[in-house]
Amino acid sequence: MGTPRVPERAEASRRRTGAPALPPAAGSPPAARALLLGSWPGRLFLVAAAVKLLIAAIRLVGELPRAIQMVSSAATIVLVLSVGYFVYRLFVLAKRRLLWRVRRKLILSYIFIGVVPALLIAAFFLVGAFTVSLTVSAYLFKDGYDKVVDDVKQVAQSAATDIGREPMKAQDNLDRAQLTGQQQYRGLSIVFIPAPKSEAHAARTGRWEHVTPPGTAPGWIPAEGFWGAIPLPMPDRPGEVELVVRAAIPARVGRGGRMGLVIADVPLAREVLDGLHERTGVKVGTVSVSNEPDSILAASQRASSSNFTLFGNSLAFLDCQDWANGKVSRASVGLTYRLGEVYDRLSKAQSVQVTGKRTLGEVFLGALIFVAVLFLIIEIAALVMGLTLARSITSAIHELFTGTERVRLGDFTHRISVHTRDQLGELASSFNEMTGSIEGLLQTAADKKRMEEELRIARQIQMSLLPRGPLDAPGLGITALCVPAREVGGDYYDFFPLPGERLGVLIADVAGKGTSAALYMAELKGVVLALSQRYDSPRELLIEVNHIISENLDSRSFITVTYAVIDRNRGTMAYCRAGHTPIIHLTEPGSGAARARVLTPSGMVLGLRIDGAEEKFAALLEEDRIDLRVGDVIVLYTDGITEAMNEDSDLFGEARLSRIVEEHGHLDSGELRERILREIEAFVGTADQHDDMTMILLKVEHVAAMAEAVAV
Repeated sequence: MGTPRVPERAEASRRRTGAPALPPAAGSPPAARALLLGSWPGRLFLVAAAVKLLIAAIRLVGELPRAIQMVSSAATIVLVLSVGYFVYRLFVLAKRRLLWRVRRKLILSYIFIGVVPALLIAAFFLVGAFTVSLTVSAYLFKDGYDKVVDDVKQVAQSAATDIGREPMKAQDNLDRAQLTGQQQYRGLSIVFIPAPKSEAHAARTGRWEHVTPPGTAPGWIPAEGFWGAIPLPMPDRPGEVELVVRAAIPARVGRGGRMGLVIADVPLAREVLDGLHERTGVKVGTVSVSNEPDSILAASQRASSSNFTLFGNSLAFLDCQDWANGKVSRASVGLTYRLGEVYDRLSKAQSVQVTGKRTLGEVFLGALIFVAVLFLIIEIAALVMGLTLARSITSAIHELFTGTERVRLGDFTHRISVHTRDQLGELASSFNEMTGSIEGLLQTAADKKRMEEELRIARQIQMSLLPRGPLDAPGLGITALCVPAREVGGDYYDFFPLPGERLGVLIADVAGKGTSAALYMAELKGVVLALSQRYDSPRELLIEVNHIISENLDSRSFITVTYAVIDRNRGTMAYCRAGHTPIIHLTEPGSGAARARVLTPSGMVLGLRIDGAEEKFAALLEEDRIDLRVGDVIVLYTDGITEAMNEDSDLFGEARLSRIVEEHGHLDSGELRERILREIEAFVGTADQHDDMTMILLKVEHVAAMAEAVAV
C-alpha cells in the first residue's frame, strides 16, 4: 500500500529541474486523438474513411459513375498510405520503448546471435525428420500392401494353372488353393468363372461375406489378367469405402485357349490390417476414394485430420479400379504410426548386437538422443548465463535510474534493492536512507486520508441501503433509527410493501461490526427483497434465506433476524424470530392495565455453516401470530439497545426498555423513539457506544384507516 502520486509536485519538480516530460503511454486515448486530429496523415485518414463510407452507401443504390470510381480509388490509396504511416509510427515507438534500456539491448543481441539460429536449426531438423517419417511410413505401408497384392496374385495364379491342367476338377483346385492361402489370409475367397462354350463348370470357395461373388468376367480385364485394389462401399458408414485386394487371372488350356477367369479376393479388413501393422508398424485409418483432384485433396485432408500429431500421422495413395467399368480412381489412406516402431522396422538391417542386448541401430539412436539432450542442456545453460550476465551488468544502473525518476515524480516510497557490497551498493543504501524519512511522513498522512475517505463512502453506501423518508402505511405510525457504533455497522432494518395491503418488517444484526458486517448486511437485503415477493409466510422466507446465506457467509459469522408480516386488512401480524432479541408488544397504552408483553418465539440464528445446522434451523423456527388493536405498540430492536453499558458496565436491559414503553406508549411513534433515546443517553452517560443500536417502532393508529385503505 503505497503513497499516491502527487501530480502537482511532480510537474513542479519537472519544471524546476528542466527535465523533459515523459511521453504518454502507447495506445492511450489522448495520444490517439492527437495523432488523428493533429497530424496531416490522421486528417487524411479520416477524410478518406468518410469518402469510402459515402461511396459504399452510394453503391447500395446503383452503379457507380466513372468519376466516383476514380474518387474511390484515390481514397483507397490515401487510406493505404495513412495506415502505412501509422504502422511506421507504431514501429518506431515500439522500437524506442523496447530498446531504450541497456538490458533489453543486451538480451535482444544475445537472442538474435545465440537463440534464434539454434531454434532455426532445431526447426529445420524437425521438419526434415517429419518429412522423412511421413515418407518412410507411407513407403512401409505401400510395401506391405504390395506384398498382400502379390500373395493374392500368386494364389489366383496357382488356382488358374491347376484348372488349366484339370478343367473338370475346378472345385477341387479352388479348395486346394483356398486352403493354402487361408493359412495367411482368413478372408480369402476364390471364384472360377468359366468362359462361354467351356467344358469347365463354375466353382467358388471361401466366405464371400464382403460382396456377392462375380458371375461374369468384365470386358476391360487385359489378357494377362488384373491384380490390385477395388473399392467397395460400406453400408454402415456412408461416405467411406472398404478396399479389397483382387486378382483376376485367366485359366488357359495349353498356350492358347482361354478356359475361364479365376478371381481371388482378400478384403483389407481388420485382421489383414493388423498383420500389416505387425510387419510395418503402420496402422490404417480412414479410406476415401475420388476421381477429381479437388475431391482427392479433400479426402486426404479428412483421412489425416483426426488426432493429427507432428510424428504420428501420414497419408498414402493407392490406385484402385471400379470392377464394373475398369475406371481408375485414387484412394487416400490415412495412416498412423509410432516413430519408434517405424525406426525398429528400418533398423532390422543393423540388428547385429554390439553391446550386450543392444543392436547397432539402437546404439546409433541412443547416441543421437544423447547428443540432442546435451545440445539442449548447453543451449539452456548458455541462455541462462547470458541473461544472468546482462542482468548483473545493468540491474544496478537501472535501479538507480528508476529510483531517481520516482523521487523526481514525488514518489518517496521506492526502495532500491542492495545486492552487492561495492560502491553501487553503498550508493543504493544512501538513497534508501534519504527517502525513508520523507516517505514515513507521507505514508502516514496518505493512509489516514484514504481510510477516512473509504469509511465515509462506506457509511454513505450503508445508510443508502436503509429506508429513506416517511413510510406511507395507512393505519400505522412507523419510525426507526440506526446508529452504528463505528463508521459502518452490521445492523439492518427494512420495510417491504407486499401484495394484499400487507407490510413486511425486517430487523437484523450481523455478528461483529465494521466493513465485513456491513457487506453481509447488504447481501441480506438483496436476498430478503427478492424472496419477500415469493413467500407469504415469515417462516418459509427465513428458511429459504438461511439456505442461501449459509452458502456464502463466513464460517465464523452468523445473523440474527426478526421478520414480521402485518396484514392491514385482517389486523394481524405474523412473525418469526431467528435468534434475535424479543419483540415488545404493548396493548391499551395509557390505561392502568397496560402491560408490555415480550414475544419470544423459538428460533436459532441463520447462516451457520456446520453440519446439520440447516435442518436444525427449520426444526426450531416457530411462526406466531397476534391480533392488532388500535393503540398497540410494537417495538423491534437489536441488542445494542438493551446491552448499552454505562461507565460501571451495567446493561440498559429489556426490563427498563419495557417499562419505558409501558409508561410512554400513549405517545406517537416519533415521540416514543425520542423518549427511549434520551433514557439510553442518560443511562450511558460518558461511556462509549460499543455496539450498533437499531430500533423500529410501530403503532396502530386506528383500524378505520386500514378499512379505508382496503376500500380504496
